[in-house]
Amino acid sequence: MYSLSEENYLKAIYHLEQLHKKEVSTNALAEKMDTKASSVTDMLKKMAEKNLVNYKKYQGVQLSSLGKETAINIVRKHRLWEVFLVEKLNFSWDEVHEVAEQLEHIQSKKLTAELDKFLGFPKRDPHGDPIPDAQGKITLAKKKLLFDLVPSEEGVCVGVKDSTKEFLQYLDKHAISLGVKIEIIEKEAFDQSMLVKIEGTIKRITSSISKNLYISY
Repeated sequence: MYSLSEENYLKAIYHLEQLHKKEVSTNALAEKMDTKASSVTDMLKKMAEKNLVNYKKYQGVQLSSLGKETAINIVRKHRLWEVFLVEKLNFSWDEVHEVAEQLEHIQSKKLTAELDKFLGFPKRDPHGDPIPDAQGKITLAKKKLLFDLVPSEEGVCVGVKDSTKEFLQYLDKHAISLGVKIEIIEKEAFDQSMLVKIEGTIKRITSSISKNLYISY
């Protein structure tokens, strides 16, 4: 049993490790957790004593085997709850993150297993992120950012890099969702904006949008 703060730190370190593929700096973690670097240092020392992280001053932090296993389990619960909220309780995809943040701390292994079974063992959450299985295995999809496609290429939207409420609401407003087919018609050299065809409708999208949409290819 770990505290909510410890679990939140584990998940934050896990996501930063996945993003940067290296040790996580104290400053990066402080920014992620919206707290002071000194507070992060104090927490990391406590977590190191519990063998959850490998931490040395000025060298960053990495999850230990135990820490990684625990973090993946938290991520698994979070994403399963997001699926449940969208599919069974009719939440929209921009509403589920904060609720799942609370539900992910429920400790019952039986509840997690039964939830997974009840949902039909989903592989992706509503934002396209992979859901770890009961053994912690994650199946990664072959994808790249829409921004990296060139004219005449096409693919299916399979995820979002930015899962903030504001971005998801923007996508809803413009009828962009997971599963839609996107074809690149042209790309402006000046600002990298794109003219695209989405399910037969022509739209112009900015580079900030195309840099946050994952496409299968």
